[in-house]
Amino acid sequence: MTIMEEAPPMTDAITARGVARSFGSVQAVQDATLTVPRGQVTALIGPNGSGKTTLLLMLSGLLRPDAGEITVAGSDPRTDSAAVRAAIGWMPDQLGSWDNLTCLQTLTLMGRSYRIPRRDATAKGRELLARVHLEEFADRPTRVLSRGQKQRLSLARALVHDPAVLLLDEPANGLDPRSRIELRHFVREIAAEGRAVLVSSHVLSELDEMVDEAIFMSKGRTMGDDAARMVADARTKYRIWALDPARLRETLAAGGVAFDEAEGGAVARIADERQAAQALAWLVGQGIEVHRFGPAGSALEQTYMAMEEDRR
Repeated sequence: MTIMEEAPPMTDAITARGVARSFGSVQAVQDATLTVPRGQVTALIGPNGSGKTTLLLMLSGLLRPDAGEITVAGSDPRTDSAAVRAAIGWMPDQLGSWDNLTCLQTLTLMGRSYRIPRRDATAKGRELLARVHLEEFADRPTRVLSRGQKQRLSLARALVHDPAVLLLDEPANGLDPRSRIELRHFVREIAAEGRAVLVSSHVLSELDEMVDEAIFMSKGRTMGDDAARMVADARTKYRIWALDPARLRETLAAGGVAFDEAEGGAVARIADERQAAQALAWLVGQGIEVHRFGPAGSALEQTYMAMEEDRR
């Protein structure tokens, strides 16, 4: 991929306010408000049926909202859909492809649809296939690809025209552990080039390591500041395991550290990484034999599970 010569300033690439969309009597999206800045990865999180895919379709200009305002890369999808399509790379949850086309032909054809000269489109296709580790399949038909390989081809296809905004709908579906790690690094690289990335996924533990911000949806509504506060609170929880859990808890209590009991140790409230390092050094200095110390799991997962209205 050609890295952008100058990363755009940290401004919002996507804004949506009061967006709504219904299908007959079903209100898929009732009130969605969000911003997605350039140069960052933003997660879109919610249970099945919360309206995530419908919202992505409206942001991409593929579905018209019933109400509300949307701006993507400075354009309104309702009045300038061509400009929005040119600015967006769209990766759906399943790759739709022509089974008889090779992987390289697929990317070349996609490039040509964006009026990229054939030679340049083919060169870009080879470059992207190498970047998603599919170069050996360049001349093989897409029908031979596994589910995970199709996901990687779909990501390459979304990038063929160097979009400023990338919309990823469940990109980790079907990927093996190595491919998931590579995807995480790849998405971070894309954002570092100055692009805005909005990713919808159910793999919350992996999103924790991939994203800068998170937007939660429930029953067609974005959760706003309440969810942000819940994420921030979850990130202050550190799990501490010690060879003598009782002595660990006594030491924390004597030191005035707020904590909850947990199997093998405690979950303590620690403000940030610097304080975490200081707390660990203090515990060791007190003679506590700590054998594990770290965040108490995925902050996004904890927030998701704490959302009362999404519990079944």
